[in-house]
Amino acid sequence: MCIVLDYIEKYPLRTKQILGISYEQLRSLTESSGIKHKELEKIKENQKVRINAAGGGRPQKLSFSEQIVLCLFYLRQMPSFEILGMLFGISKTEANDNFHYWRKIIRDILPASLLEQVSTIDSDLEIVQEILTKFQLLVDSAEQPINRPSQPEEQKNTIQERKNNILEKISLLVFQKLRILSM
Repeated sequence: MCIVLDYIEKYPLRTKQILGISYEQLRSLTESSGIKHKELEKIKENQKVRINAAGGGRPQKLSFSEQIVLCLFYLRQMPSFEILGMLFGISKTEANDNFHYWRKIIRDILPASLLEQVSTIDSDLEIVQEILTKFQLLVDSAEQPINRPSQPEEQKNTIQERKNNILEKISLLVFQKLRILSM
């Protein structure tokens, strides 16, 4: 049972207010994310050394579309994971795990920001920076506690403040009309 998805299905015109995207965009994102998820699962399954037969284990409490709505709802509303878990009928740990899993998939599907696309080409980066000087921009930064990444390349994007407190830095660059340029 997912209160948020039930509400969106009942009132599709309010999707933009709740998630920040239209109902049609949500459907498209759900389809493309499901395809990407199945590809990742197939790769993971091929690398797995199996002791038990396939299909075992505890079934997911949330469907793919509910998990994607959870991720988008968190990005738009920024509730605590405990509140997010209560809204979606799961634990705060499961809400955290679902968010971080689907965030990576959605990040791969959606196009990179303009700054990120041109960051490797110096001449294009200078042109974009010159264009952006004509606009008022808002830059914000936040830190979020995360589990310690296991891969060394993932560890480069994290900060270890104390022995057990690992944070992920998030920077936002926003236009005057509140359109996110870079994340």
